[in-house]
Amino acid sequence: MSLLPVADAKERLLSRARPVVAAETVSLAEADGRVLAADLVARLTQPPFDASAMDGYALRREDAPEPGADLKLIGTSAAGHAFDGVVGRGETVRIFTGAPIPSGADSVLLQEDAEKIEGGIRTTFPVRQGQHIRPRGQDFVEGEAVLSAGTILDFSRLTVAAGMNHAAIEVLRKPLVALLATGDELLPPGSVPAPAQIIASSTFGIAALARNAGAEVLDLGIVPDDTAAIAAAVQRAREAKADVIVTLGGASVGDHDLVQATLLGVGMQLDFWRIAMRPGKPLMVGSLGGTHVLGLPGNPVSSLVCGVLFLEPLIRKLASLPPVGRDATAETSVTLKANDQRQDYVRARLLTSSTGMLMAEPFGKQDSSMMKIFAQADCLIVRPPHAPELPAGGPCPVLLLRAGLTG
Repeated sequence: MSLLPVADAKERLLSRARPVVAAETVSLAEADGRVLAADLVARLTQPPFDASAMDGYALRREDAPEPGADLKLIGTSAAGHAFDGVVGRGETVRIFTGAPIPSGADSVLLQEDAEKIEGGIRTTFPVRQGQHIRPRGQDFVEGEAVLSAGTILDFSRLTVAAGMNHAAIEVLRKPLVALLATGDELLPPGSVPAPAQIIASSTFGIAALARNAGAEVLDLGIVPDDTAAIAAAVQRAREAKADVIVTLGGASVGDHDLVQATLLGVGMQLDFWRIAMRPGKPLMVGSLGGTHVLGLPGNPVSSLVCGVLFLEPLIRKLASLPPVGRDATAETSVTLKANDQRQDYVRARLLTSSTGMLMAEPFGKQDSSMMKIFAQADCLIVRPPHAPELPAGGPCPVLLLRAGLTG
């Protein structure tokens, strides 16, 4: 089987993905980053009354058309404590920001534009009709659809949702990603490995990547190299109605690589595997009923690169979230040699050049088993298949691994 180009593999994976349409209700406190499942309609009018926008004096504009008008002070209106009388001819009410405008008043004079006199005030500035009044319903009215279905909730939208008197919101269900690592050699962190054993690490990075992309994660643990055990774990994922099953390791076709054969045995339709990329060639993509299956390499760095390239965009599409902006351009700090038929993802640091340009400095060692280098990297330099030698200072595409690196 020939190696599939990365762009073709990604297009085939995402073309089959359909956003989750099931909804659930969550509290406002849990709704940050979630996607509205339906239009959100105001349950009240805001402001619910004509309100003062400033501290000052509520009055009738006809009583103070010019500076020098003397007005009798008859009461106070404060937020939560309205004046319940009526402002008549030649009268005023002390008013504070957010307080209801008293009946009879039609304007607010700023407090600094008034001089206190015995029993009232004298205006020192002309009054404009309706000034400093927030009319009832200026923000929204009861029954108005303020936020549309499909809106991603953030700090500003949660604020208006609360203002509309919603304590809970109907949002799209997060995609469920079931994650299982396979291998007799794997032990959980904190264990004491025997000479032939290693600590399972990829699970934690892939789980974090999935959650950050908008998914819930079902961790099925470490599964031994045993067909029955693998099949049982897959069945648990299906019973949980996982939208995506992610396997780590065992997806190739060696004597101890049982994942692909087991999945085919329980009904998986294999779409493709073996991608023209480095690291991460033995990526497997298929479907099991309505569930996406993604078989990531067992090598931690390979699995993380494949997770960024394939799992993250898949989850984002299923969750109705926009893609993460990882693509950028930088200058290479060293000469990059000509490439072969596989697309390379070279771990690199990002620096700022003397001209203020973004500069990518690749690590000297690129062995795909080296997790430490991946943790230190800011980006992956993308070297397309058959790319010619690129001299130092030449522009190269990069895939950002951390937010805010270009700003």
